[in-house]
Amino acid sequence: MRADPLLLTAGEWLGAASAVLLVLTVVAFLVRWGIRFRLVGVTSFTVLLSLSCLAFAVSYTPRQTVEGAISVPVVFDNGSDLVVAAAPADMPLETFRPSVEQVAINLRGSGRGTQTVEVRLRRVESTADGTDTPVVLATAIRNLADGSVSLRG
Repeated sequence: MRADPLLLTAGEWLGAASAVLLVLTVVAFLVRWGIRFRLVGVTSFTVLLSLSCLAFAVSYTPRQTVEGAISVPVVFDNGSDLVVAAAPADMPLETFRPSVEQVAINLRGSGRGTQTVEVRLRRVESTADGTDTPVVLATAIRNLADGSVSLRG
């Protein structure tokens, strides 16, 4: 589990600020200052920010890269077993397999109903009569249970 050091530091500083604001809020209630209820809001919001920074820092995982891959946008994801990425028109042939593998590796498995996800890299090519046809360039199957990726095409 990797933690982002910047977010961890921000979370620690916001936590310290929350503690100072909590003390100030308690003092404001004891002395009956007019801003005591505003301090409650500021303190609770600062606590929320600090906990959010710490949670995000712990849960963040950076994207993995595959050598030779080009970053391609995901244009369709049914949330279950199919993801489609779009290849640019000038994409070289040797980057098809690494690019689809990179998309498959970076998939998150939470919320999907199946253990395997098919990832397709496709390009839309125009035909002579003015219609467009999608062409699948490469396919990868990602097993979410063990994290393996098998390539086809």
